[in-house]
Amino acid sequence: MIAADDLIALVRNYNPKTNEALIREAYDYGAEMHEGQTRHSGDPYFIHPVAVAAILTQQRLDDATIITALLHDTIEDTKASYAEVEARFGTEVAELVDGVTKLTNLQLSSSETKQAENFRKLFMAMSKDLRVILVKLADRLHNMRTIDFMRPEKQAQKARETMEIFAPLAGRMGMQWMREELEDLSFKVLNPEGRLSIMRRFVTLQRESGDVIERITADMRKELDAKGIEADVFGRAKKPYSIWRKMQEKNQGFSRLSDIYGFRIITRSEEDCYRVLGAIHQRWRAVPGRFKDYISQPKTNGYRSIHTTVSGRDGKRVEAQIRTRQMHDVAETGVAAHWSYRDGVRTQNPFAVDPAKWIARLTEQMGSEEDHDEFLEAVKLEMYSDKVFCFTPKGEVVKLPKGATPIDFAYSIHTRIGNACVGAKIDGMRVPLWTRIKNGQSVEVITAEGQVPQATWLEIATTGKARSHIRRALRELDRERFIKLGRELARSAFEHVGKRATDKALEAAARTLRIESRREILARLGSAELTAREVVRAVYPELQHDDTDEISEERAVIGLSDGQSFTRAKCCQPLPGERIVGITYRGHGVVVHAIDCETLSSFEDQVDRWMDLHWHSGKHPSVYDVSLDLTIGNDAGVLGRICTLIGEQKANISDLNFADRKPDFYRLVMDVELRDAEHLHRVTSALEAESDVAAVQRLRDPARKMAGLAGLDAPNTLAPDVA
Repeated sequence: MIAADDLIALVRNYNPKTNEALIREAYDYGAEMHEGQTRHSGDPYFIHPVAVAAILTQQRLDDATIITALLHDTIEDTKASYAEVEARFGTEVAELVDGVTKLTNLQLSSSETKQAENFRKLFMAMSKDLRVILVKLADRLHNMRTIDFMRPEKQAQKARETMEIFAPLAGRMGMQWMREELEDLSFKVLNPEGRLSIMRRFVTLQRESGDVIERITADMRKELDAKGIEADVFGRAKKPYSIWRKMQEKNQGFSRLSDIYGFRIITRSEEDCYRVLGAIHQRWRAVPGRFKDYISQPKTNGYRSIHTTVSGRDGKRVEAQIRTRQMHDVAETGVAAHWSYRDGVRTQNPFAVDPAKWIARLTEQMGSEEDHDEFLEAVKLEMYSDKVFCFTPKGEVVKLPKGATPIDFAYSIHTRIGNACVGAKIDGMRVPLWTRIKNGQSVEVITAEGQVPQATWLEIATTGKARSHIRRALRELDRERFIKLGRELARSAFEHVGKRATDKALEAAARTLRIESRREILARLGSAELTAREVVRAVYPELQHDDTDEISEERAVIGLSDGQSFTRAKCCQPLPGERIVGITYRGHGVVVHAIDCETLSSFEDQVDRWMDLHWHSGKHPSVYDVSLDLTIGNDAGVLGRICTLIGEQKANISDLNFADRKPDFYRLVMDVELRDAEHLHRVTSALEAESDVAAVQRLRDPARKMAGLAGLDAPNTLAPDVA
């Protein structure tokens, strides 16, 4: 473990004015709080916070961030409190430690909806102080470096989470070195054979051709010396995962990959960057389409550099990155460069991006998304994508993700332009809207009055902004259809309680639910944003409690321990009257499955998680959702009759989605609230007797529903710990 003096020396190397006493106090306090705690390896736990602090010194971060690293687990894992940390180390450190603690408790690899919700919290924490995520990334890096001591299943979970979330986030923040190391450490866990194979190829290649990096580096230095250019040249082989990804993208074997070496040339001035570029292109042949000038067009995270690929010695392709020392500092630390210190003062790096502006730009594309899944999609699109630079007909530069289309371009200009788009020209030539835009192309959008977005555009667009505006426009277009459907759902629900869905009743519901109008009530009903049960309850609350002898949901299952809660499994949606079994989850109570549920086979080797349960006998309320797959005739009034028929069976429709539309029939998935298995039998029998219903069956796998979620029952959504 790094001693306190050694850690302080690391900080003093770049910040001679560091508060040594406060860092030493934080070191001693952290060691005291973690006394007796050990890691999976058996080593003292405090080794980890010290290692995280050491990683952050490589980025020359301020004292508050270093102290936060030393204390980042104290509030969560020890007897330390926020108040005590604040009293001893100040409000700034206490808030940072508290922020890291909250991030640690976010289960970012959980189910999709929960993951999206937690991503929102992640970005909220980042927006308050970006240093919170810098500590968290360093924390994850050290955990990945020492992952060998964890259980294999836990290693796989952490590696997937790192590969999908933390590595792309580090890259998006401009910390490319950290992204590469996180990816490679995850790759080592997820595909050890693939990584080992690439490393063997490297050894073979080096044995056959000698030290290629040293020879090419010498060639470059010789060429620059001849031109009188002062610069430092560094060469390296690319990381195994980077090579593996190229093999997958290009569908090529290792022997056919040529650009597996990368070189960085650090110059004294921006002018020298272009002199170096000229010298390299004079000496070696440039590879077409592999040139990017991020100096004249910087990335949003402050990254500046010239990238070019040339055919070097023996025809091998090599990539060269050319930048100044200040640009290199930002390239190494990304957004973190804003807090970097040198010689005791904050570095005045002109290329360091303002964190507040950076996070505002990053969240701008996502802030308009209200739906969890759409938000998650927008986040991942923004985090995982590289950029292309294209031009408007007036020569203005537009930045878009790699793979963007004219639809994305149109919406990046203005929503009105995007909505009215009917075609596009690239470099003066008419192209289909699904064409992928390339670097340096000029794009012109063709619009027409009266044009509206098409549903197929969602498959063409790649940016979160474009998809968000397309969905919004489509929702407006669908509004009348939703209102019509909502009217049928409301009529059925009100008739279910012996009432009529009059305009006056709907207006009363709107007032109670604080919704602007009865038409908005109907639109939300039709789009499943509101349930018919909620609307009826808003007008006639007394009718929801007239069955005093009904068994409440809390008492519905027998066999649970005191205080233990249950959730019905989404995969089989068991009903009272059916045989059931429970599977325990730590922190999530018990998930109840039907005894014949196929998902249970995944838990056969975890018998200590099974619970023998059964439903309480008696009358249950109609609150248990069951998904029905219906195929009905495409004729006027059919859907209304179906809704009425279900209402007559004293069942309530809680959701409805069209799965397929054909000229002669509709196939839809309908969620119906039922009491028990007998109630389900009566409803399906009544539907089967209806001449306009071609087929009806219970849908036992909600993953096949249009908006279905895997739920807690899927074995890979939670760690398999016994509750």
